[in-house]
Amino acid sequence: MNNKWIRAAIPALLLHCSIGTVYCWSLFSNEISTYIGQSKSNVGWAFSFAIFFLGMSAAFLGNIVEKDIHKSSLIATICFTAGMLGTGFFIKLGGMEKYHGTILPLLGIYFSYGFVMGVGLGTGYLSPVKTLMLWFSEHKGLATGLSVAGFGAAKAIASPFMTMILKTGKKSPYLLADGTPVQDGVWMMFIILGCVYFVMMFVGHLLLAKPEGWHEPAKKAKGEGTFATIKKKPLTNYIGIWLMFYINITCGLALISQEKQIVECIGLVGAAGIISTVSAIFNAGGRLGFSTWADYMKDRNTIYKMIFTISIACTALVIVTNGIGKGEGNVLLIILVLTLLFMVNAGYGGGFSNVPTLLSDHYGMGSISAIHGITLSAWAFAGLTGNQMANFITSHFGTPDEKLNPEGYQMVLYVTCALYVVALLLSLFLVQKTNKKEKKEAK
Repeated sequence: MNNKWIRAAIPALLLHCSIGTVYCWSLFSNEISTYIGQSKSNVGWAFSFAIFFLGMSAAFLGNIVEKDIHKSSLIATICFTAGMLGTGFFIKLGGMEKYHGTILPLLGIYFSYGFVMGVGLGTGYLSPVKTLMLWFSEHKGLATGLSVAGFGAAKAIASPFMTMILKTGKKSPYLLADGTPVQDGVWMMFIILGCVYFVMMFVGHLLLAKPEGWHEPAKKAKGEGTFATIKKKPLTNYIGIWLMFYINITCGLALISQEKQIVECIGLVGAAGIISTVSAIFNAGGRLGFSTWADYMKDRNTIYKMIFTISIACTALVIVTNGIGKGEGNVLLIILVLTLLFMVNAGYGGGFSNVPTLLSDHYGMGSISAIHGITLSAWAFAGLTGNQMANFITSHFGTPDEKLNPEGYQMVLYVTCALYVVALLLSLFLVQKTNKKEKKEAK
């Protein structure tokens, strides 16, 4: 059973293909808000809290992952699936006449989907990463890319099943904007998938193991912990990595959160579902492709320079041509807008898969789970700022009272383009190059 695929790759995919379904939120958020009698904006905070607690739990529980991946993967399994089941319970509660429109179901969803599931997300995301890099020491980018690609591909895999379950069960008296009633599948989906994901994650937990020849470094003396490891290089180096990671996620979320509306603006309403699936494939492909490519580069930071350069170029082209506002019926502009959406998704995913290997090149493998966990705090804050930034812009510029606001979406691009430029400057001037000695010691 001591095989890198059985002990590392397969369990990583089982864990990440389960927890990655957090990005399916947009598929059922309207149904949840209608079923429990709350506004979509109020319900939307559940997703923001889930991403926030993902990052913060990774930051604070990184040392537990470092010491015992079996404990951390079990915590992930229990918390993620308990959060799913709890969310289903509180949605069902909110559908009852007595509790419909009250604060109790909403708070229950915040706690279950936001906090409990968020902790499962953070520990589940971290648990297989170091193990993969140890098993695939010569191709760490390929290893982390495989795992994190599972997180990105989860949306494409789960979406058809979620959509099917949403349409099952009895019809409720609560109607969506188009007049169709919400069905009981909105809470049944969480119960059913919570059970399915428990089996998947528990099997992953049982299989996950570090190589027999690997021995964790001796317990560090006081003053030689995670932060001491980070300080072995100029602090500006780590700050640069953290900030460019944060900016990439913020810009990605800002654009991805408006993806459906942007697609409608360019006249592709009927293809929105297909485009969403293709975007998810680019997201997963970017996670695997960029990280594998980085294995063959002298300095992994080069990948980030490429991601930011591509993102700036694609965003600038859509800004200059006013692709979102004038794209309907114009084939060239439609291609430019879709290229932007797909490449931002790819760069967003590539940023995730490259950060653990970039950190290991700079700081070694000894405390990589803890350092990676602290770095994922950037994801936590981006989860609170990315979507909210885009919502703020679209509600204050253009025509916010209309169903679609192309001018507002274009303004989002101005802001994300400027942020991508800042990220590129950080990767060029703050993040140091790794030398051959450091890369050799990191293996």
